[in-house]
Amino acid sequence: MTDFPKGSGFEPLPYQGICTFGRQPYSRDLNNVDVSIVGIPYDGATSYRSGARFGPRAIREQSLLLWGYNNALGVAPFKVLQVIDYGDVDVVPVDVLATHAEINAEIGKIIQEDVKVISIGGDHSISLPLLRAHNRKYGRLAVVHFDAHPDTWDAEFGQQKFSHGTPFRRAIEEKLIDTNAYIQIGIRGSTIGEEDYEDARALGARMITFDDAMHRGEGDILNEIRRCVGEKPVYLTFDIDSVDPAFAPGTGTPEVGGFSSYQVLQLVRGLKQLNLVGFDLVEVSPSFDLSNITSILAANLIFEFLSLLALTHQHKS
Repeated sequence: MTDFPKGSGFEPLPYQGICTFGRQPYSRDLNNVDVSIVGIPYDGATSYRSGARFGPRAIREQSLLLWGYNNALGVAPFKVLQVIDYGDVDVVPVDVLATHAEINAEIGKIIQEDVKVISIGGDHSISLPLLRAHNRKYGRLAVVHFDAHPDTWDAEFGQQKFSHGTPFRRAIEEKLIDTNAYIQIGIRGSTIGEEDYEDARALGARMITFDDAMHRGEGDILNEIRRCVGEKPVYLTFDIDSVDPAFAPGTGTPEVGGFSSYQVLQLVRGLKQLNLVGFDLVEVSPSFDLSNITSILAANLIFEFLSLLALTHQHKS
C-alpha cells in the first residue's frame, strides 16, 4: 500500500476512523478554508418515500474510498483545496420552515467567509434556503438543475407551499434565480397532467427532458448549458433521482429510464468551464439502497464537484 504523508488524511484504511467526507478534517474553523462539506439531514418535506435524512451519513461512509486523485480531470482536489467536513446543520424534523431558517443562517455564515459550500441532503426542499444564502452573497443565480422532476409545483396536498416538489417555484418567486439562466436536465416520468412541464417552462426554466437528452447527446447538452448560464455565478443542484434507479435505487421518488452513472459523471465533468459558486446533492435514501450503490455514486459526484472547484482554483493561481 502507498505510504501517504502524515497529515494527508489518508493514513487509515478506508474502514478505519471516524467518517468524515473523503477523510478530510472535521472542523468549524473557516480560517484558510476553500471548501466546506455540510450535511443537511432533513427529509420532512418528502411526499413519498422518506429516509433522505440518513443520506449525509451514508454518503460520508462511502466517500472513504476516494483516494484523492481524479484521473479523468487530472486534478487532486484534496491537495489543491483546503477542504473540511463542517458536520451537519441543526434541523427540526417536524418543521420545514424552522429547518429552512437554520440552513439559511448556517450556510450564509460560511459563504460570507468566502468559503464554497457543498451541501449533502436531505430532500430537495433544502435547495430553497441554500439558494437564499447564496443569493445574498452572489446576487441572482444561474442554476443548473439535474432532476427527474421539475420541482416547480405551486403546492403539494393542496396547501403545502414548502416541500421537495416546490423549491424552485418559490426561488423564482423570491427572485433568487435568473430565469434567463435556469436549465433543468433529465426531466422524465409520468405526471398529473401536461401542465407540470408547461408550468415549469412558463416560469422560465429551460427544460431538457431525458428523451431530449438521448436524442441530442452529451456535447450538445453541455453546449446548451454553457449558452444558458454564460459567465454568471452558477449554482448546481443535483437530485440523485436524475439517475436511473438501476444505478441509483436509494431515493424517495424513483423514475425509470434515466441517466446511467457514467453519463452523469461525464455531464458533471463537462461543467468545468462554468463559474460555479455552490452545490447540493439531494434525495439519497439509504434504506432503499442496494449494496450502497446510490451512496457510492453520490460520494463520487461530490468528488467531481470538488474537482471542478480545484480546476478553477488552479487556473486562478
